[in-house]
Amino acid sequence: MSTCPRCQQVVEPQAIACPFCKMELKAHGHPGIELHRATKDSYLCDTCTYHADDSCNFDKRPYAKDCTLYRHVDTPIAATPSYKPSFNLKTWFRRNTTWLLLGLLIAISIFIALGR
Repeated sequence: MSTCPRCQQVVEPQAIACPFCKMELKAHGHPGIELHRATKDSYLCDTCTYHADDSCNFDKRPYAKDCTLYRHVDTPIAATPSYKPSFNLKTWFRRNTTWLLLGLLIAISIFIALGR
């Protein structure tokens, strides 16, 4: 469980907005996009990796109070979770059904043509 930055009430981790104070907790209304917020007297850009290496192109820079791409300067890059593709046979068959049926049709046609 996480807490709301404004009212300090406990909210669900996937909550899009705080049910108590209605503060937006996730960006663009999507539960998978984390929205980072600065404290009252500071800006996120002061401690952001992208601001430090000058690769940020956010229009509110350097006075951003909220950001979806924020990464703290002290956070190591390896600590970021990475995508690990996994092979799933059921998904592969679903994606390639057309090609499999076409290949089967060609194989049957060749078998019939060679059999006569």
